[in-house]
Amino acid sequence: MSKHIINTPQAPAAIGTYSQAVKVGETVYLSGQIGLDPKTMLLAEGIDNQIKQVLHNLKAVAEAAGGNINDFVRVTVFLTDLAHFAKVNDYMAEFFSEPYPARAAVGVASLPRQALVEIDGILVIS
Repeated sequence: MSKHIINTPQAPAAIGTYSQAVKVGETVYLSGQIGLDPKTMLLAEGIDNQIKQVLHNLKAVAEAAGGNINDFVRVTVFLTDLAHFAKVNDYMAEFFSEPYPARAAVGVASLPRQALVEIDGILVIS
């Protein structure tokens, strides 16, 4: 199977040596998204705005790959403060429908650009 690189201006451009996503067959591997606005490349202010922007960015990449937010089968949430975990749950419930994707949440010391949250994921388009 060949790899197809996914890139959309509706999500932040890569700020390193990675692609927004890579599609292999029906599976799409999404790179981590932080709360950057794709137009300004500035980080949203505060945890609530960052979580919402991250989810909008993931949705945009999923759509560019030919899927949608509910095609996610797995996400990993990276938080600089696990006290924000409940907020992530609340916003995920607004974006995703049941059955929800599998998920892991990890507390980290820091994230690129001093972001408070980063989420990556895998989706399967059928």
